[in-house]
Parts: sequence; C-alpha cells; structure tokens
Amino acid sequence: MCLNKVAVSALLALGALSALSCGSGSVSNNNPPPGSPGSIALQQVVSGLTSPLGLESPPDSSGRLFVVEQGGTIHIIQNGALLPTPYLDISGKVFNSGESGLLGLTFHPAFAQNGKLYVYYVRSTGGQIQSVFSELTASPAANQVDPATERILLVVNQVGNFNNHKAGQLAFGPDGFLYFGLGDGGSEDDPFNNGQNTQLLLGKIMRIDVNSTSPGRQYAIPADNPFVSGGGLPEIYAVGFRNPFHFSFDHQSGRLLAGDVGQDKFEEVDIVQKGANYGWSIMEATHCFKPATGCNMTGLTLPVVEIAHPEAEAVIGGFVYHGSALKNLQGLYVFGDLNGKIWALTENPPNTFTRSTLMDASFNISSFGQDASGELYVVDISGGRVLKIVPM
Repeated sequence: MCLNKVAVSALLALGALSALSCGSGSVSNNNPPPGSPGSIALQQVVSGLTSPLGLESPPDSSGRLFVVEQGGTIHIIQNGALLPTPYLDISGKVFNSGESGLLGLTFHPAFAQNGKLYVYYVRSTGGQIQSVFSELTASPAANQVDPATERILLVVNQVGNFNNHKAGQLAFGPDGFLYFGLGDGGSEDDPFNNGQNTQLLLGKIMRIDVNSTSPGRQYAIPADNPFVSGGGLPEIYAVGFRNPFHFSFDHQSGRLLAGDVGQDKFEEVDIVQKGANYGWSIMEATHCFKPATGCNMTGLTLPVVEIAHPEAEAVIGGFVYHGSALKNLQGLYVFGDLNGKIWALTENPPNTFTRSTLMDASFNISSFGQDASGELYVVDISGGRVLKIVPM
C-alpha cells in the first residue's frame, strides 16, 4: 500500500517525515497556471501544535477558532494567539495510533444558547477498537469544557480492528441534523466489503437528530433517512465511501461536498445526496476496483472530480468560499491534498466542474477551516501550524 491516507501522523511520530516549514511569514503561489482563479498566499496564524487534524469555528460572536489535535486535545485560537490551557483534554480516553485518535469536532447550531458541542474519537476497549460519538456541554463563553459532561451518543465497533480509515468529520446540515462519516474500517481493499454493507455504519455518511431521542437511542432518526423502513441501518444517509475524512456544507446552496480518500490510484470529491451509493469498493472514483474490470455500475453515483496519483495522495475536503477577502474564489470549492496541493473547483454549467491549481504549499495539509466571516484556513499537520488563506 502506498504512502497516503493521513497515516502521515503515525509516520511523523516515528520520525519518518520531517516538518516542512515555510517560515513565519507567508507562502505564495506566484505562477498559477493558465485558467487559475488567481494567486493566493498563506499567512501563519499560530504554531506549536501537535498533529492538528481539524479547525472549527463556533456559531457565536466570540471570534474563536478551535483546533483538534489527534492525541486527544482541543485548543482555542483567540485574537490570533493560542490559549495556553486546552479547551478539552480527553487524551486518556483516546486510542492514538495510525489514523485513530480524536478526529472530529462540531458545535450545535444553538451553541451560543445551549453550549453543546460534539466530538468524535477512537478508543480501544478490551482490545476492541471503537468509534465514539459524544455530546459535551459547556458555558458558551467558557474557554474550557468539563470532560465529565460527556454523553455518549453512539459507539461503533471497528470490524477487523484496524487502525486506519476512521474518517473524522462532524457537521450540522442546514436541516439542523448532525452528519458524520466513517471510513470502511481499514486495512486495504475493503477486505470485508463494508462500504457496500448497509447493515454496518462503516463506509457511510450518517444523519441523526440530536435534539430528540428514538426508543433505545441517545438521538432520533430523521423520518426521511433512506433506510428508515428497512434495507439498512436507519442512521445511514449515503453509502459507498472509503474514507470521507473531511466534508462540508455549502451554506448558500445547502449541498454537501465530501473528499473521499482513495486507494492507490485515484482521489475523489463527491456531492453527497440522500440515499446515493458512491461506489466503494466496487469502484475507486470512476474506475472499476472490485473486480478490476467489468464492474456493475448500476445505481452508483460518480464523483464530480477525480485526481490521479501521484498528483494527489490523499484528498482533503474543503469549503465553498463565500468570504470577502478572496474575490476571485467567490463561490468556488477550495480543497486540497495531504501532499500540500490546494485546488479550486469551478462549476459551469451546473454539475460540470473544472479544477484549477491555486498553490503547492509544500507541507502536509490535514484540514481546511472556515471562520465566522467565511475566510479559509489551512492546517499543517507536520509543522503543527494553522495558516490563513489570503490574497497575494
């Protein structure tokens, strides 16, 4: 299996990769290719983080940014500085190996009133690796949350007990429901065909209602989820993913865009729709995978873009830009790759996308982030930094 898939964090711990620093100033793309929507630069916000994997902005007026570290801590950036005390430390609960760890964070749409936030982490209990989705509650203005407030919503056993392909994204949709992803369970080649098994949550994107409960659950099932009447687990929203590590909603169109990390040949971006099947492990992007030729594509939804290796290594989903600083990126989907590439997708006509290169940042990107104003950030896992995307 080739080197990819955010297992880079494990390699960093072993010293197999060194941090590629671009200094404390900015990184620029001075020569964008023809047709590019424009040049961008990266301006460092903070450094000193350890294996940062995500960056989230709460729906309040605090201006804070929250950084997720794989080892089990969340830190706050406030007024351009990293606060010294972690917002949350659950490092004692987290199984931090390979692509496991503390992997996701999001805030309730009414966080400013109810103080509720949601985390996703991986733990090992009695030798069984499990994905855990939990709710915590804090005073909305507080810079710390008590781990004792944790209310576990859902625990998913990892079939095969592998430590990779755990995904990580949590996000509330415009419908008010909580969406989260799980990878196919790991190893390679989806050995148990989890991606197509609708009786498992692995290799799926789920949708649940955290504002109420269904019998026997710590949450409710939305009435129009695709399998509420049978044929699959009722939490499932869409199927056929390998490792949907990062996804986001376009807050203007409501569309859900996901970067699904590929195997050894292709990376893909999907527009995720309710009940759709995105093909893994029958297909890798638009190509037959299992079997290698002559696969049955009936009923499968193809990605809106695929990127072949070695140009890409492990896709990192981003955001549709609706900020004000980057005029040429308005309405474009900005995303990238673990290898440091940053791209933009332009849609014209509807559902036809053109990919442009914005930058090769020359460090390992683990996430994109978005602040309350819609401005974009890049998380550098190898250098332990958060950088803001700014115009040249």
